[in-house]
Parts: sequence; C-alpha cells; structure tokens
Amino acid sequence: MLTTATALAVLFGSVTLAAAGAGPAAADSSAPLSLRSSGDIVVDGVHRRVFISDPTAGEVVVTDYAGAVVGTVGSLPGVHGLELSPDSGTLYAAVHDADALVAIDTATATESRRFATGAGAGPAYVALAGGRLWFSYGGSGGGNIGSLDPDAGDPAVTLGQDTDRTFYDAPILDVSAGAPGTLVAGAPGQSPVELAVYDVSSGTASRTAYAFDPGSTGGGNLQDLAVTPDGKDVVTASGAPYYQAVYKLTDLTADGKYVTNTYPNAVDIAPNGDVAAGTSSSYEPDVHVFKQGMSTPVKQYDLPDTGTPGDSDLLASAGLAWAPDESRLFALSKNGSDAYALRIYDAPTRTSTALTVNAPVTGARSRPLTVTGALTSAAALPLGTTVSVTRTDDESPSGTPLGTAAVAADGSYTFTDTPPAGGKVTYTVTYAGDADHVGATASHAVTVTKSAATLTLNNNGKVYGYGSDVTYTAHLGATYKNRTVEIWDDPYGSDKPSTLVKKGTVDSHGNLSATVRLTRDTKVSAKFTGDTRYAAKTVTNSAYTKVAISTSLSGAYKIATAWNQKYSYFHQSKDPVQNTTMSMYPGRTYELQVQRYTDGAWKTTATQYFALDRHGKDMATLDGTPPIGPRFRIRSSYIDTKSGDNVNTTTYGAWKYFVFTR
Repeated sequence: MLTTATALAVLFGSVTLAAAGAGPAAADSSAPLSLRSSGDIVVDGVHRRVFISDPTAGEVVVTDYAGAVVGTVGSLPGVHGLELSPDSGTLYAAVHDADALVAIDTATATESRRFATGAGAGPAYVALAGGRLWFSYGGSGGGNIGSLDPDAGDPAVTLGQDTDRTFYDAPILDVSAGAPGTLVAGAPGQSPVELAVYDVSSGTASRTAYAFDPGSTGGGNLQDLAVTPDGKDVVTASGAPYYQAVYKLTDLTADGKYVTNTYPNAVDIAPNGDVAAGTSSSYEPDVHVFKQGMSTPVKQYDLPDTGTPGDSDLLASAGLAWAPDESRLFALSKNGSDAYALRIYDAPTRTSTALTVNAPVTGARSRPLTVTGALTSAAALPLGTTVSVTRTDDESPSGTPLGTAAVAADGSYTFTDTPPAGGKVTYTVTYAGDADHVGATASHAVTVTKSAATLTLNNNGKVYGYGSDVTYTAHLGATYKNRTVEIWDDPYGSDKPSTLVKKGTVDSHGNLSATVRLTRDTKVSAKFTGDTRYAAKTVTNSAYTKVAISTSLSGAYKIATAWNQKYSYFHQSKDPVQNTTMSMYPGRTYELQVQRYTDGAWKTTATQYFALDRHGKDMATLDGTPPIGPRFRIRSSYIDTKSGDNVNTTTYGAWKYFVFTR
C-alpha cells in the first residue's frame, strides 16, 4: 500500500526518462526512402498509406505508416502536386512533363485513369473543390488555373480560369472542407508573397480576394500553404518572415501567426485545426506543432545529422502531412548526402512529459524504503493525476504492481514500500498519459541487502594421516526457500582442481554430511548459494594431511632388543642402507636425519635432503668408518616446504636404531 513519507534520511540516487522539448519521443521512428527528389506528400487514413511524389524519378512512392515501401506508381514524369479524394479512394496527381492529370487507385496503388490537359499545359498542383478537379499550370508569365470533372465519362478540360492572369508561374493550390466552393492559390518561390482566393462553386473561378505582399511583411519565397479546416484562414510557409503567417480568406488580411524559426518551408493542418509547421533549419528544430490559434508550439522536433558530419538533415519543402486521425505526423527529410527519409512522429499534439524517480542507493530487506519523484510537463497536469508503481525483484521477475501514487500540484509524488526480497530491486514508475500529455516511464534500481545466513563446517585445522576418510558435516541455519548446501574439497597443488563432493538438501536438523578422502593438505568448503531473502555464504576449513612414509634399514647381521628398542647390528665394515618409500609429488625430497646417543641424550650428527624417484623411493647408504659401541638412530621425514613442496603437512618417519660391532 502506498503512503506519504514525511522524511528521508538516506542517500538518494536518481534516474530520469524524459520526452520533452525538441527531439523524438520514445515511439517516433524513421525509414529511409530511395527518392531522387520530392514534390508533395499526402496521407490516406483509410488504407493507412503515405503517398510521396518524386518528380525526377517520375513516380509516386507508396509506404505504410511505418515508412516501409509497399508500392510505386511509375510513368509519371515530372509528377508534383497530389490531392486525395474525400473518400480516400482516389489520389490525383499533376504530371507536369506528360501534360496530364492521373487518377491513382489508393487500394491497389495503380493508375486507374489519365486526363490530358493539353499540349504544353504542364500541370503542377491539384485541388478538389466545387465538384471539379482544379489544377495549376504554365509558367514564364503564363501561370494559370484549369479544371475538369473527374467523374465525367469524357471530361472537358477548361483552361484559363484565372481571367485576371494573377500569377507568373503555376500557383500552389489548396482547399478546405470548411469552404467547399473556395480555392486558394499562392505564387511559389516568389518575393514578395502573392495570394489569391477564388469562388469556384459555379464551376468557374471568380477571384474574390487578392494580396501582393499580404500583411506588408516583405516576406517571400512561398514554399507551401494550407487552408484551415473551418475555411476561414490560409496559413503560409515562406522563406521569410520566420513564422507561418495566417491570413483571412475574406480579404487576405493578417489573422495571426505561428512563430517558428529560420526559413519556413512547409505547413499542414490536421482536421481538428492543429498546425504542423516546418522550417529548413540546420541548427534549430525543423518541425513545430501548434494547437490551433496558439503561437507557442506544444512540441518541436530537431532532425538529426545522418549524412555528412556537421551537415544537419533538412526538412523537404512542403514535406509535412498529418494522418487524418492526428495520431501521427509524417515528415520528409533529406541529409547532406541527398538521402531521403520518412520520419514518423507519434502523438505529435500531446505535450511531452518528464518523469523522475529518486530512490535510495541501498536498502535493507523487510525495512520500509521511500521513493520520491516528479512528473512535469509544459502543459498543466489535471488534478487527480497519478502514476503507477511496479516492483521487480528476484521473487517477482515479471513485476508486482504496488498501486498508484498521487501527483501533487507541484508534480511531486512519494510512496513507500517494504521489499520482501534482497538483491537488485527495481521500482518502475509509469505515467499513462492523457489526451493532452504523452506518457512516460522511469525506473530506479536499489540494492537491497539480504539477511545473513548461518553456515558452519566441522573439523577445521585438524591433522590427518595419509588416506584418511574424514566425514565433514555442514550445518545451515534458517533460510527462506533454499535448503541446499554443497561440500567441496580443494587439495593443495595446481594439478588437483576443486571438486564437488556432495550437493544436497540439509536434513531436518539443518545438516549435510560428506566423506572426504585426504591425501594432501586440503581446503574443504561448505557453500550456500543463497535465496531471495538470505545472502549466499561460504565457509572454508583447512585439513592438514601427513604423507605416507615407510622406512627400513638393510645390511644388519642381526636384530635384537636393547635399551627398550629394537636395534639393528652392523659389522663395522658394513655400510647400513636406509630404504625410504614416501607418497610422491613431483620434485619431492625427504630429510634424512642421523643422531648419536651421547652424554645421556640424542644429538644430531647429520641432516641431508635426498630426492625420491618417480615411485617415491630412495636408498641412502651410510658409508665411512663408524665407531664401535655408540648407539645411533636414523629417520626419513617430509618437511613442509623444505621438501620441495607444500602439499602435505610435516611428517616424521619412525626412528630406526642401530649399532656397530667388530
């Protein structure tokens, strides 16, 4: 259950996922397009397709909403302006170099009909209004407007509809469902801007408004225009001024502006009036989204640099188009290497949000842990906004919903949780978004300490004879779910790896036993791998193992008991031989020690190390002229480290007693 924390007395860390300001949101995407040029872009919401004209290639490229090419319509030299029928069944294209208008079936992406406009007419832009298909054509002082009935069996083309001969070149055309009998035209690339409005409801064009440099801005180089859905205004995109200007259709006087930045070159208006405004800006945002009538954008997008380093991608002229349901905005861009891409911006009219999560760096299992954060947006969040919280840990790898936390008026939120599991615990906070705000997600991982497990192992530090079978018992205290223990032995020496002796579930007393045969000094370990609530633990004991030593004296002429010991008797002329057999290890030697009984005590007279053969054997001969009568003794021993290795503990062999006679 989520509660409000009153104080924080821990060190906090923070992680943030933000989708604010210029740049793509999390779901935005792009797809490369093999275009040679661009003319116009139109979105078909019924078939969820995007149509892009390529005048140089002479084709219309068709993509899906993800930007994947699903078809092309060819044999359209110089194709430029596009217009979609109200039912989305037909796309009309102005094919300049073929002096024709072409109807394209949007369902099949194939040409369905072609209308000749007359030799040399060279149509450039098209628009449907007043039951007719209007097109602009001509140039070099002969720009004009024509029309035809696309539904007629043998449509007659009417040229020269602009009797005022308004335009030098074929003008840009647009219409709106809000003014079905009105056609708006603007001179492309011209300075200053020149606009005209026509009443075409009768089937002929009658100019009702005209402006040369509307608004007296001195702007020019018109790239695009769009009529508002209510049919009251036209919005223009000109290289200057640095905003998308708005003019009334009644008299083309100024009626507002959408402030962008350098070199406006595109504009498209969604059915609900939201405005997408484009600019050809190398170092500033290129796409700007406005709510209708608002001068400040709710979102901006800056095109990345995908071509020549330092040469930013630019928005294509007239390269913006809304999906009819306003769920997406499509933008056509070109980089410094002349490579085109279709960029798809999801939920472009919803204001970005930024979500932060602040959580302790560490915490303790089964102890309350406080998490705070903030949800912010340029647009005010409504009262009652909440964020949902999920905890992911080793016990719940798919996540456990913890409920919701209320977002305060300043955007802050707080919740507490008592993590049941230790290890990495991740808190994920999610804002679902609403009609005006983009959703956001943020997370923070906390290292939660586990409870310490109790694990013991017997027989530490004991010394055993060579080859002893020693039973080790591991004892495991309280844990959560894991009751498995492993017992490992690791003999000294690089040639003997650590080996698992036994792995199993401890008994009802928490014990697990295993027998280890010892031939070397050995580290014996008990391991508990831990569980979600108790930390892993390993305890290691040392076992010290003697070598196996067998010795004998040879060459004696008799053996008899004397001085409470068995003595070997040697003639003075006979050299005793000490025979030694010892458990072998590469490079091992043994210490041979000789003592003489003098003045009531045994005193060492000689100590020397000798090498064992590969079988662990050696024969040492005591030569020279020994004295007759004194008692002697001899032994072979393994001395840890001094005998050439450290894999066993020091082991002294048995004394062998002897005397010399005549």
